[in-house]
Amino acid sequence: MTAEDDQLRQSFARVRAEVGKAVVGQGGAVSGLMIALLANGHVLLEGVPGVAKTLLVRTLSTALSLDTKRLQFTPDLMPGDVTGSVVFDPAKAAFEFREGPVFTNILLADEINRTPPKTQSALLEAMEERQVSADGVTRKLPDPFIVAATQNPIEYEGTYPLPEAQLDRFLLKVTLELPERDTEVEVLRRHASGFDPRDLAAAGVTPVLSADELAAARAAVTRVGAGDDVLGYLVDLARGTRHSPSVRLGVSPRGTTALLAAAKAWAWLSGYDAITPDHVKAMVVPVWRHRIQLRPEAELEQVSADGILRSIMQQVQVPI
Repeated sequence: MTAEDDQLRQSFARVRAEVGKAVVGQGGAVSGLMIALLANGHVLLEGVPGVAKTLLVRTLSTALSLDTKRLQFTPDLMPGDVTGSVVFDPAKAAFEFREGPVFTNILLADEINRTPPKTQSALLEAMEERQVSADGVTRKLPDPFIVAATQNPIEYEGTYPLPEAQLDRFLLKVTLELPERDTEVEVLRRHASGFDPRDLAAAGVTPVLSADELAAARAAVTRVGAGDDVLGYLVDLARGTRHSPSVRLGVSPRGTTALLAAAKAWAWLSGYDAITPDHVKAMVVPVWRHRIQLRPEAELEQVSADGILRSIMQQVQVPI
């Protein structure tokens, strides 16, 4: 690791500190968002209402010198409301393309499962190809571009489950749990002191990481090494999901490359110049929990994807 790497990691530490000015706890979710940024991937945040999913993304965006747009997904949202559409401009007497909110660096897709599949599919090309096709023209999205989507896991009325093809586009699925008692007391203490989650400037949240620094950090992540023994371990884990009696559809090769990318980002953030089995194991659940499909009998027995993945990690031999 170089001195530049150390400075870049310090910048990410400052980002974490800025997020902490507005969000109490949720360290795992913060790390997940940072890994998504470094690995050029998208992240799905799942949690019950009121656990700061939207606030977390808004605060992280404020701590970065990146363009951010928020889109509230609703049942009447149309694909053109996401990607943009061709409209007639009377002043020019011509049709022109007006960019939708997807033309940004960080798109906060709030309550993404509240919009119908037709509109959800409008994001597929943007998430995978980083481009939008409209009126026969392909338009590149800004770089970087990531989608940070939120969804509620317990409310089913008026929601549309995300199709497997779209779920597979998310690098990570991060769950936000209810806070511990001391954490919730701290949340109340801040609100009692006048904290307003709608006014992040008043909370002192300021940009501390530039787009150039993020690009340099991403380049550094690509240089993180991966030995053949660790790569073999990663593949053995994936094959374990494909042969599990509780799993109907295991992890695909896209899932193995996603795990490799996330493990490299986590290794770099942790100060390593090569990934270890521990980095792989730390990323298995958030990277794969949304990529495996359980058999109906497993769901009836209330077996969780997280539990299956942890069981597979216990069964697969770890390289020395």
